[in-house]
Amino acid sequence: MAYLIKEESNARIAQVRDLLKKQHLDVALVYYDEFNIGNGWYLTGWCPQFESGAVLIPREGDPLILGGPESEPFAKLDSQISETRNFPVFMVPDEEYPNAEIIDFGKLFEELNSTLGSIRRVGLVGADRMPMGCYRQIEEGFSGVTLVDITTDYVALRFMKSIWEREQIRAAFKLADHAYLAMKETVKAGISEIQIAAAGEYAVRSRGASGFGFSTIVGSGSRSNAVVPTASSKTLESGELVMIGISPKVNGYAGVVGDTLPVDGTYTETQETCVRLLKEAFRLTKAQLTVGKKGSEIDAPARAFFEEKGLSKYLVCPFAHTIGLHEAESPFFGPHSNDELKAGMMVCIDVSFFGHPEFNGVRIETGYEITPSGPVPLSPAMDAYFMAD
Repeated sequence: MAYLIKEESNARIAQVRDLLKKQHLDVALVYYDEFNIGNGWYLTGWCPQFESGAVLIPREGDPLILGGPESEPFAKLDSQISETRNFPVFMVPDEEYPNAEIIDFGKLFEELNSTLGSIRRVGLVGADRMPMGCYRQIEEGFSGVTLVDITTDYVALRFMKSIWEREQIRAAFKLADHAYLAMKETVKAGISEIQIAAAGEYAVRSRGASGFGFSTIVGSGSRSNAVVPTASSKTLESGELVMIGISPKVNGYAGVVGDTLPVDGTYTETQETCVRLLKEAFRLTKAQLTVGKKGSEIDAPARAFFEEKGLSKYLVCPFAHTIGLHEAESPFFGPHSNDELKAGMMVCIDVSFFGHPEFNGVRIETGYEITPSGPVPLSPAMDAYFMAD
């Protein structure tokens, strides 16, 4: 069963074709793999396991999945683009598939010239993520063709979320609420980080989560300094703080929650002061989430506050980013960002610092839909919690 509905896939393919026409391109090749799924998933609602691949969108004619034979049946079942071609460069290295039809890019080039006419200019998406061997084979197989990097323009198509996309993200944040409660209830001395992660993951998988935006974060004590620590077998100790984060997905779209909790159930006086600082920076950032603000403007107040409180040297990440097919994706609203906040974006406030001599690493995070009248919480419960003193 496909995660992506046909209407969304068709609308997105039409946008890519408009981009091809504007830049006088004949086809687009959109690279993806399990670590860079967003650009391919945006068109297909699908990503292979074990293999990598690309989506080919012509200005006219049927789009194709370029991949390997192991994921070919999977694509035909679950991808909104189900016509496939198999290539050695996308396959599991050294694996053999004697019954599969496998071609190279030269053969594909001949096919495209036969069915679409003369191919002169090809737009590449994700070339900077593509293995060198893959790029070279495309370059050699598409002899005489001009390759044009259109990644920036393509990714910009994903900035504004459709009504359907926003529905999926809202549903993912509802799952994150369930995960948060399950993880919080599990936190106590003697419990392992893995047990806390398991509680959150079960809470969302049992309610229909399609996957996760990142491996669940649980870092207690000094392990929280790792910024994005995956859960380990370490057991929680009395007096520690534990940083948690989980990102359930619905139909491929991410929600998220992040918090820093006391192992003993109650913050010490100094830990409570730490959390108040996080919340104040959170409130300062939320106040900037108005349509038309640039990333640097959104980032500035909380950054100045951290500077005032002597916390700037512990900053690793900016305070706001968008969320969608990835838990954190472009645009990122950092201190040098000129990206403009627009209605229809889904934005996370993610306040954190790491490497502190007393508190180690700490984080709080939730998200908002940007509207002309202001940010609307994707988790009213977490918004109320982080906005409260």
